Amino acid sequence: MTTTAPAPTTPVRPAPRGRLLGSYVIDSLGSGLFLAFTVVYFVRTTSLTIAEVGAAISLGRLCAAPTALCVGPLIDRYDARRVAVCANLLSAGAYLAFLAAGRFWQVAAVVFLAQVGAASYWTASTGLVVLAAEAPERPRLFALAGTLRNAGLALGGALGALLLGWGGATGLRVTVAGNALSYAVAAALLLCWRPAAAKPVAAATARGGGYGAVLRDRRYLRLIAVNLCFVFASLVLSLLLAAYLVEGLHRQAWVAGSLLVLNTAQVVLTQTAVTRWVSRYRPTRVVAAGSLLNALAFGLFALLAAAPGRAVMAGLYAAMLLYNAAETVATPHREELSVALADPARRGRYLAVYQLSWTFGQTVGPGLLTFLLGLGAAWPWLFLLALSLLAVPLVLGLNPSGAAAGTR
Repeated sequence: MTTTAPAPTTPVRPAPRGRLLGSYVIDSLGSGLFLAFTVVYFVRTTSLTIAEVGAAISLGRLCAAPTALCVGPLIDRYDARRVAVCANLLSAGAYLAFLAAGRFWQVAAVVFLAQVGAASYWTASTGLVVLAAEAPERPRLFALAGTLRNAGLALGGALGALLLGWGGATGLRVTVAGNALSYAVAAALLLCWRPAAAKPVAAATARGGGYGAVLRDRRYLRLIAVNLCFVFASLVLSLLLAAYLVEGLHRQAWVAGSLLVLNTAQVVLTQTAVTRWVSRYRPTRVVAAGSLLNALAFGLFALLAAAPGRAVMAGLYAAMLLYNAAETVATPHREELSVALADPARRGRYLAVYQLSWTFGQTVGPGLLTFLLGLGAAWPWLFLLALSLLAVPLVLGLNPSGAAAGTR
């Protein structure tokens, strides 16, 4: 095999990141507007029953499950920015189509399109950071992007709730239109962004290996296993917390709401500072520390099922603080590892497989965790505790030679 030396390049100044960061905020703001109201929207604007709406949504999302595998080669060929632009435009069109959906097959179709757009964007989103920053800066940019997304989702959720309370079905339609507009604006911002780091990787060589090369990379598959442990842990907020508090601890629902507010506030206010502080250490050690924090949080949640009444509230907030700390510590460096361990010539395919770990966990997790909760209040927490401890030795064996985020 013969190789050719890369063409000489002249140094360029980093491209402004304002449009990239702005796209994160606008995208998340729109998603937050509608994220919690999908079922409510179709129930109130169509003649379908809630069971029919749920079945249509499940069907649409199930059909969209292979999206990441299709998107990976497109990222390798065209780059993450172009794919993200197309994904946002597809999402904008899908949400506009929500306004006309009234039958079962129409609901399934528009949900399918929206899910394809979302999955395509999230598969490409890590690659956007790669285009925007060199390796030493990436964890901090991942942290900043995560902070902006959390803030946007929280603000969007609050605005969506206000619109629903103000206008009922009309407010929901305004929310859907606002979500579509947000995706169009985010696409425009990305389209106008010209990252100086956008270099054509060896796309021709990427065609030779495909997904087989990714699946033969045992080190990356080990990272996938680690990420899957964190995916299950991430379901605490959206799935497990409220059910555990109401059914397991017999607490009022507002307690779950206050813990969710605490999560958003802690992540938004501390993410950047925490990432700056831990960047002196190797990414693998940082992720392992985050997994240990998760284990402590889940152990404390499990103990609360047998704790005396006065200790429960204090224990809930202490466990939530630990859980939030694990998120702020580990998330940016997990994203950095997903890039650092990937073959640059096949990065799109690597990121697609990484994204599939999210799809798998979010598909299997709800059934598994609710089944465990049915066996007893402590069982899902003990399961998450075991996964978190398992992730520690798995991740400590992953030291990418090119990881620049810390050396200790």
